[in-house]
Amino acid sequence: MVYIQRMIEINHPFSYIIGLDNGVSSNGIALLGPDNLIKYEKLPIRKEINYQKAEQGITRIDVPGLRLLLTNWNLPKNETVVVMERPMVNPTRFKASISAVRCLEAELIVIEEFGFSNIFVDSKNWQSVLLPGIEGSEELKKASLELGKKMFPQFKLKRDSDPLLIAYYWKNKAALTTIKPKTKKSL
Repeated sequence: MVYIQRMIEINHPFSYIIGLDNGVSSNGIALLGPDNLIKYEKLPIRKEINYQKAEQGITRIDVPGLRLLLTNWNLPKNETVVVMERPMVNPTRFKASISAVRCLEAELIVIEEFGFSNIFVDSKNWQSVLLPGIEGSEELKKASLELGKKMFPQFKLKRDSDPLLIAYYWKNKAALTTIKPKTKKSL
C-alpha cells in the first residue's frame, strides 16, 4: 500500500491563508491575504436526518456550497494554504468525534480538488499564543469571541472567532511569541 503525503515547504511564501476551525458548529471560514485582505464567511453546512436513527439529525459540510465559496474567492493554488485545526477525536465523546472526522474528510476532499496545500495546527499551539493562560472550552470560546471582536470589528461574530485567529496565527507566527501564563506559587 502506498501512502501519499502532501508536504508543504516550511518557508514557502503563501500569500493567501484560509483558516478552518474543526467541526460543523464553527462560525465560519476565514481568508487572510495580501494588502490587508480579510474575508470571513459562514461555513456552508447542511442538516439532514441521521443515517443511523431517523429521529435524530446530523450536520454536515455542504460540499457544493464550500466549492462555490472557494471558487468565488478565486485563489491561486500555489499561493494558498489551508490551515486546519486538528479535529477532536475522543472515544468518550463518540458523536462529536464522528462529526469532526466526517467534517474533516469533506473539507480535505474539496481542498484537494482545488489543489491547495494544507497543514494542521493543534488548538493548543495557536491558543497558547493568542489566548494565553485561558483554560476550559467555554472560557476559550468567550476569549476567542472577545479577541476576534477587537481584532476584526468588521465582522459579526457570534460564538467565537477561531477561524480568523487560526489564519492570523499562521500568517504572523514568525512575529508572535508564546506568552507563558503566570502560575501561582505554592508554599
